Amino acid sequence: MNKIYPRRIESKIIHEIEKPEIILLTGMRQVGKTTLMKTIFERIQTENKIFLDLENPLNQKVFEEENYDNIIHNLASLGLNPKKKMYVFLDEVQLVPNIVKAVKYLYDHYQIKFFLTGSSSFYLKNLFPESLAGRKVVYELFPLDFEEFLIFKEINKNFHEENHSSIYEKLKTKAESKNKILYEKLIKLYDEYLKFGGFPKVALEEDINRKRLIIEDIFKSYFEKDVKSLSDFKEINKLRDFIILLSARVGSKLEISKIATELGVSRETIYSYLNFLEHTYFIFLVPPFVKNVNGEVRGAKKIYFCDTGILNYLGKLTEGAIFENAVFLNLIKFTEPALKPKINYYQRYKGSEIDFILNEKIAIEAKLNPQITGINKLKRISQELGLPFFIISKDFSTYPEVIPSPFL
Repeated sequence: MNKIYPRRIESKIIHEIEKPEIILLTGMRQVGKTTLMKTIFERIQTENKIFLDLENPLNQKVFEEENYDNIIHNLASLGLNPKKKMYVFLDEVQLVPNIVKAVKYLYDHYQIKFFLTGSSSFYLKNLFPESLAGRKVVYELFPLDFEEFLIFKEINKNFHEENHSSIYEKLKTKAESKNKILYEKLIKLYDEYLKFGGFPKVALEEDINRKRLIIEDIFKSYFEKDVKSLSDFKEINKLRDFIILLSARVGSKLEISKIATELGVSRETIYSYLNFLEHTYFIFLVPPFVKNVNGEVRGAKKIYFCDTGILNYLGKLTEGAIFENAVFLNLIKFTEPALKPKINYYQRYKGSEIDFILNEKIAIEAKLNPQITGINKLKRISQELGLPFFIISKDFSTYPEVIPSPFL
């Protein structure tokens, strides 16, 4: 049996076990949702529980009843005792479109704690909000951040961050506790993380050629399962070309009209592509930070991808672009609220720019090798905005405002 490694949100879901609300875990394919839910399943100290994979047609049949009360009889035939509290785990709920009505009815009429997983925000967030309003708690799972990546590599780093009360204090401690010896131990692993990304199966694979094959399979699976089953796009090849085109624009503002002309499609088609890619967790669109100051860039969003391994698979990008994308992905863990990454960028029309504004409270710049002139420039802009700042660097730096990326 393969070893199971903990994920960052695992403890939060564990705290939800005895609460009544339905737990919905969503995210891109192959980020580890099923593994995480099976871990939660094993922690529940009762035999009155069941884990059903809805890719299995026989498990789908359990919920295919016009009279929802009959589902209870079906669950009883599988060994559950309806007279006691039941814990029901349903994996890949998007495969059974009508299951939500049944889940709602059973939640309202029986003692059942539901744990649901699904692979597409695009589908699930349209499916669940109205029918399960006030009855659910949603968690999103992303590919591994670098701290989780190190756990999967069985490296126990101690960055002394656990008990701080604010995100600023966590970042400040990371900047203060950096050291060159630990950096040298971690930087080769960080280079691997930049190149191959954070999908769990990729991280666990040691063979480089197999890593590439797994990433290729993840991309193909996304197209075969998410794109073809959830979208009604007539020209799938156009979407493929659009994704490749976007990958070359990582960290840049999107010019919708220019992209539409380049692809030979309408602006509306571009917006529909972006909406789909964002809501299936393939990309992130980062809006500008506006503080009602004249001369700020408004409207245009920047683009980042779900994983640097996917990015490297799609095309050859600069080291700086890949690094900036990785920094973005590793800032998500600091965002508030956890369900909606609150990350912006800042830019004035005359060019002054900050890569990221975290939770509207902290300025963050990504630099391969920060220099004092860049640090002073960021300090000046940040002071104008009334924000503290940090620089995330690829290289090790002793400047007090700099956090080397393996420590983030």
